[in-house]
Amino acid sequence: MSPRRKDSSETETFRVRTPRRQDGEIFGIIIQMLGHDRVRVRCEDEEIRVGRIPGRMKKRVWMRVGDTVLVVPWAFQSDEKCDVVWRYRNNEIEWLKSRGILKMF
Repeated sequence: MSPRRKDSSETETFRVRTPRRQDGEIFGIIIQMLGHDRVRVRCEDEEIRVGRIPGRMKKRVWMRVGDTVLVVPWAFQSDEKCDVVWRYRNNEIEWLKSRGILKMF
């Protein structure tokens, strides 16, 4: 049997995670890998923070310099440290830009 082909007229739908502003989530770009599950992130509010990559993302989601991520600043030291919550792929970044949600880049 031959594999099923997708009809080119069908548009593929996908869900994109948007920031929950009430929870304090903001966009950021990874500017440096620090090691030991830490990255330096330039955030939407022009702060440079040290971001922690949680254990659930360590081996599953690979991050590189230049990736767009979603971060949550800590309750204390909020201008210095944050947690990385999500990494966006290229198609998700284009969708966010086209909708006007991602304005910092």
